[in-house]
Amino acid sequence: MKKSGGAEKKRARRSLGAIQNGARDPNVDTPPRKQPAKQDVFQLFAEKVRDHKNLVSRWAVLQETRVEYFRGKDFSSFLRNHPELKDILESDKNLETDDIANALLRKNLLVRCDRVVKTVRPGKKKLSTWPAHLEIFPEQVFSENDAFFAWTFVKRRPLWQTLLSFFWPVLTLAICLFPVYPHRCKLLILYSCAGVLLLILSLLLLRATIFGTLYIVLGKRVWFFPNILAEEATLRELFRFWPKKDEEEQPKWTTRLFYAIVAVLVILVLRHHAPDEAARARYQKRVSNIIDDVLEWSPRLALSVMMEKQQTVTNATEPNSSFPDANQSPEETAQSESIGEETVSDQNEAEVFENVEDVGEHKHDDLI
Repeated sequence: MKKSGGAEKKRARRSLGAIQNGARDPNVDTPPRKQPAKQDVFQLFAEKVRDHKNLVSRWAVLQETRVEYFRGKDFSSFLRNHPELKDILESDKNLETDDIANALLRKNLLVRCDRVVKTVRPGKKKLSTWPAHLEIFPEQVFSENDAFFAWTFVKRRPLWQTLLSFFWPVLTLAICLFPVYPHRCKLLILYSCAGVLLLILSLLLLRATIFGTLYIVLGKRVWFFPNILAEEATLRELFRFWPKKDEEEQPKWTTRLFYAIVAVLVILVLRHHAPDEAARARYQKRVSNIIDDVLEWSPRLALSVMMEKQQTVTNATEPNSSFPDANQSPEETAQSESIGEETVSDQNEAEVFENVEDVGEHKHDDLI
């Protein structure tokens, strides 16, 4: 019994030493190591294609959800122009465009959509190229003929968006602390904001003037910077200068003449009611006073104003002293006393007149 127990202890020591030295004991069962899960190649391919800037895409509303979508014919032309992206698919890189798109549909990386409005609106010749509202198509099969496909996965957030979300609370706090900034910083921020606002208003006025002139003279609808007021536009689309091609019918000459007369009347009314030089100077002075109050405000100034107001209220509520001041001369004391006596006599005379009037009214009431 002792030998068998000693043999078991020696075997345990040998197995422990073998594990510590990195050797594997055939009598000891060790669990296999887990291999890292390999990411789906179609997922990598979809992310690469979506981040590529040569694939034309837009944003729309799909069942109350904002999605990014593209057209089937654009996807086919994109893969023909960039065949190197198929190398991400490894063994499936020889698949056709239809097979790749169908595989993305089966893996729920894409969903086929259809336009909600399927009739041509009045005044237009054809349907919109990029509809703003979509719905899910019943058959989830790839097609190039008026077919739209929306991405279903969440796009990776770039680094600049992460930094912006971090600095946004800091920017909000900095805006709240604007009153305690130095005077030069206040001037810099004020003139910068005023310049940006003036630039935006001037740009809107210029594009409206160009649109109205070309509409009345040539009957063309030309909007420079067409996406500057769009709610759902990327930064690249927002600063697109050249307008889209006018696909609507040319307006009638009577409509153009009516708008020309309205424009002339508006200009005449504005010129007639334009402020003169004196009114402009008063308005400029008022605005400059408001700006100066904002720029020159400081906590020390606010505390001094509060102390002055409190001191004024205290002086107004204190009773007059009946004793003469020791520093006053006899003549000043006599003069102040005579003024006080005149004030008291005037008050007594007023009270006497009020009493006489009250007595007269009571007698008149008794006689009645």
